[in-house]
Amino acid sequence: MFRALITSFAALTCCLLAGCPTGSETRIDDEGASASGFDWRVPVGVPLPVEPADNTMSEEKFQLGRHLFYDTRLSGGGNISCGSCHHQDKAFTDGLVRSFGSTGEQHPRNAQPLTNVAWMTTLTWANPSLATLEQQIVVPLFGDRPIEHGINESNHHIILAVIRNDPVYQRLFRAAFPEIPEALQSEEAWRHIVAGLASFVRGLVSFDSAFDRYSAGQLTAMNESARRGMQLFNGERLECFHCHEGYNFTNSTRDRSMTVVERPFHNTGLYNLDGRGAYPEENTGVYEVSGRDFEMGAFRAPSLRNIALTAPYMHDGTIASLEEVVRTYADGGRNITGGEFTGDGRINPLKDSFIAGFDISEAEIQDVIAFLESLTDESFVTNPRFANPWEPL
Repeated sequence: MFRALITSFAALTCCLLAGCPTGSETRIDDEGASASGFDWRVPVGVPLPVEPADNTMSEEKFQLGRHLFYDTRLSGGGNISCGSCHHQDKAFTDGLVRSFGSTGEQHPRNAQPLTNVAWMTTLTWANPSLATLEQQIVVPLFGDRPIEHGINESNHHIILAVIRNDPVYQRLFRAAFPEIPEALQSEEAWRHIVAGLASFVRGLVSFDSAFDRYSAGQLTAMNESARRGMQLFNGERLECFHCHEGYNFTNSTRDRSMTVVERPFHNTGLYNLDGRGAYPEENTGVYEVSGRDFEMGAFRAPSLRNIALTAPYMHDGTIASLEEVVRTYADGGRNITGGEFTGDGRINPLKDSFIAGFDISEAEIQDVIAFLESLTDESFVTNPRFANPWEPL
């Protein structure tokens, strides 16, 4: 079953009037756009994310996934959990340039935040084929390039036995999968573990920042500097909004109201090793998956929600601060003048056309940063609902 799971994963609004039954009552058939067995806790105006038909959301699966997410027993060395690289107080990043796996191997990329990933069109930095959390979660659990959790053919049965023998999990699995009495003991146990983890991560919802309160009509929620920064952010001079658009501040967004879904990736001119657009070998972007030259250095635009908490930045964590990020985009890319990655990314021939550079004053840089800081949701990073259930309150 373990091998079958790995193989299967690797193969990888419209509204209509329904009529008025009596009197003046009108019912709207939204074709399931608002139907869910889960309380998503999103504000009015934010469409619900898509739930996979084979893993619809429930509070019980969310709680099972929360326990699994923070359980270090779910790793080959018994030493790391999902929460080891995704800390709640950092919007579920870890503050490192690049994270370390169960065996001490360092990941080539920066750990991404887990804010509102339920709305993301694709997952991870640069893999267009990973479109659901159920697909993506298999990678850190069982992948070996690099090793993250380090679960493999030789140890998966030992790890599963530990989970199966824990009375807490026996109770949680019965609640999460009431239609499958032997969900934890069956050959499908790993698939159910993945479903629980996906449910918890999918339920990490953040829409309570100063920007959200300002947008809802609380005009004092954002100070003057942040409001000026918002105008700059959404203006054609800086062009930030083209890649970081909409309620989730990324153009890689999918929800139930959409009939057309795009999966954009962008080369932002961070490298240009050979004058023809080459990126460092371990981080070539979508090119690594597709092999197509024009996708060299193309990475997904992350959501900017809680971005002030998620330093360092970019796919490889090589930019330390928001101020440095703004200056890099103002320069139209990054010029590295020494060392193994020497090259002028500003003239990378594969660079996205929106990374053209712009003039900006010191005061305006601080305004843009103030706006980005207004996207911080303090309730998201302190909510006990998302915290480690194995630790005492």
